[in-house]
Order: sequence, then C-alpha cells, then structure tokens
Amino acid sequence: MADDSSNAASDNEEQKNTEEQTTIAADLVVTKYKMASEITNRILKEVVDKCVAGASTVALCELSDNRLLEETGKIFKKEKNLRKGISFPTCISANNCICHFSPLKSDPDYIIKDGDLVKIDLGCHVDGFIAVAAHTFVVGASKDKKATGRKADVILAAYNAAEAALRLLKPGSSNYAITDAIDKIAESYKCKPVEGMLSYQLEKDIIDGNKRIIQNPTEQQKKEGCEKCEFLVHEVYALDVLVSTGEGKPKESDIRTTVYKKKDIVYQLKMKTSRAFLSEAEKKSHLMPFTLRSFEDEKKARLGVIECAKHDLMEPYPVYFEKEGEFVAEFKFTALLMPNGTMKITGIPFEVENYQTENQITDEAIKNLLALSLNKKKKKKKTGAKKTDKGAAGEEESSEDEKEKPKK
Repeated sequence: MADDSSNAASDNEEQKNTEEQTTIAADLVVTKYKMASEITNRILKEVVDKCVAGASTVALCELSDNRLLEETGKIFKKEKNLRKGISFPTCISANNCICHFSPLKSDPDYIIKDGDLVKIDLGCHVDGFIAVAAHTFVVGASKDKKATGRKADVILAAYNAAEAALRLLKPGSSNYAITDAIDKIAESYKCKPVEGMLSYQLEKDIIDGNKRIIQNPTEQQKKEGCEKCEFLVHEVYALDVLVSTGEGKPKESDIRTTVYKKKDIVYQLKMKTSRAFLSEAEKKSHLMPFTLRSFEDEKKARLGVIECAKHDLMEPYPVYFEKEGEFVAEFKFTALLMPNGTMKITGIPFEVENYQTENQITDEAIKNLLALSLNKKKKKKKTGAKKTDKGAAGEEESSEDEKEKPKK
C-alpha cells in the first residue's frame, strides 16, 4: 500500500511539473511568450507603416508572413525539434470587410486607398506559445488630418472596448463582465459589437482554448449558451474585439477562403493530392492556422484542402463582410494573467489624436474602469527579506503603450 501511495504521489508531482512547464507559472514559458510578442509587435508595426495608398494587399500579406518566418527562424536555432513560426497568417481587411481577407497570388487583389479603414491581424509562436495582435487605423489620417464621422466612431469604440476588456481580464473576474462592457462602450459610439465573435484562452499549441469570451451573442449562441467562466492566475488570453457601424451581423462572402487550421483528428483521405496537402500542412503549421498562400503550388493546395474540409480535418476561416457602406474596426491583444497583475504583451501604440468623434462614453463605471492603470506599483523589497519566487515577466518594466491610458 505504501508503494502505491508513493507511486501516486510521484505521478501527481510529475503531472504538476509538466503542467508548470506549459503555463506562465514557469519563467521560460513567459520568456517564450515575450519573444513571440516582440516579433508580432515589430512586424505589425512594419505592415502598418507600409499600408499606404497604392499598396497591394497580396504583396503586404506575403511580405508580412515572410517576415514572421524570418524573425522566428532566428531564435532557438540549436533546438531542432522546437516548433516556431506563424500562429495566425497575416490578414488585411478593409472597410466593411470584417476579417480573414488574406488573398492568394491567383486571387483578385485589393489595392489600399487613401481614407480606407484597415484592419491588420497576425501572429507568431515560439514553441507553441502564441502571441497574436490586430490593429485598426485609417490610411492617411494624422493629427493635422483627423479621421471623423463613422470611421472615427467605430475605431474609438473598438479601441476603448478592448482596453476595458483588458482591465476586466483578471483572476476572479468572469467572461460575461467583459461581454457587457463591450456592449456598453459600442453603444456609446452608436455602434454594435460584431455578432458572435469570440476571444479565446491560449494554451501551448492551442489558439482556441476551452475558456471563451463572447461578444454580442447570436440567437443560436444564446440558446446553446457560452459557458460562464472565471479567469485564473497563470492563464493567457487573446482578447479580440470587433465593432461595426452597422447591424454587426457578419455575412459570408463569395471571396474564397484561404485561411485554415488543421484539426487534431485522423481520417484516411482518398485523393493523393489531399493526403500530400494534409501532410505538408501538418509539417508547416501543426495545429496553427495557416494560409494556402504558404504552399508552393497554390493550385494543388486549393484542390487538396477541399477533401480535407469536407471530412472535417480542416477548420475554415471564411471571409466575412458587413453591409456595404459600413465600417468594422478590430483590436486584438495577447494578455498574461500574472500573479502581480495582467500583462498586455501585444498591441502597438494607438494614435488617438488622429481621430475625432462627437460621441463619448458617459457611463461613470466604464469611465472609471478605463481610467485604471494596468500597472501595479512594485513594492520595495525590505533589506534581508526572504526571497520570493518571481516570474520573469513580473519584474520587467512595462512597454510605453501599456503606460498609456485609453482616451475616452
């Protein structure tokens, strides 16, 4: 009996150690998340800077994905079995296009125009630890040439909603508190959260974990229910907020889906082309989303993905649109729930001075929430005090954009 108890205790200890090595309870895991976030932020900023009037969406997406691969390829070179690369392929969606527009070379291109409202969504991972981000801006807008009207309304609504969500994302808080805050802020700007969009918990190799945050649930989602959950320390989330000037009801378009994610299931495909495609997709991306653009032979990739999707081996990310003439804005942050507070690790500075709106947030509770700083002041250690177990990220200074409070 003693041996059985000893074995059980040993198994429990081993399981605990394994879990710690895959969560941000381990310093090395935090380091990998931060390495991925630094690359994601850098490439996102590069793409934003290149997203000017006359720029090709196809060329920008291709350039961005190549840069993500290039930068992740520079780290952990000696660890041959360590996976790294793109965790979400670059998507550039303009105006009323909601998300997932990442065209192939053989697809019709979209040329960026001055005044376009543009959303850029991308991410990478290091050893399966994911950092994703999305940013929205108006091409050509500046402090001296402010974007106004509905474009400004929707961008400020989405930005402030994402910032409020970030402040509510803390141990002990619930997912529906975030859902309610996004609703209230969107309403302040006479906008609507895009219906049924989800933010997910991030885990090693998993971009869509079990815990979810829903915005503006669909009737079907209300019936099925999005399980209420409480956030816990050492969890990681991708907060994804999308707001529309219209009704917020996404419609699938005729534009061909190019972004997919392999599911963790097995099925014996009949076509040789499909089997070759599945094998290459797994080798390239494992269980991360990818674009058909990353395959050398796009024609074979388009053919192979059909049978894979038919048998539920691939999850498609369709291109969604709002009604013509409306605008959709998106901000996505990756956040770590550390013992000493929530740490936002992705997202580039938002130039609030480029946008002017007649609407404003009047709800006092929301205004107070947005006024809160994300950064907790560090307590000075007493001389001779006992050393505490600290996380790698907890002792580092926050980035400049984290220090900025959102503008109301």
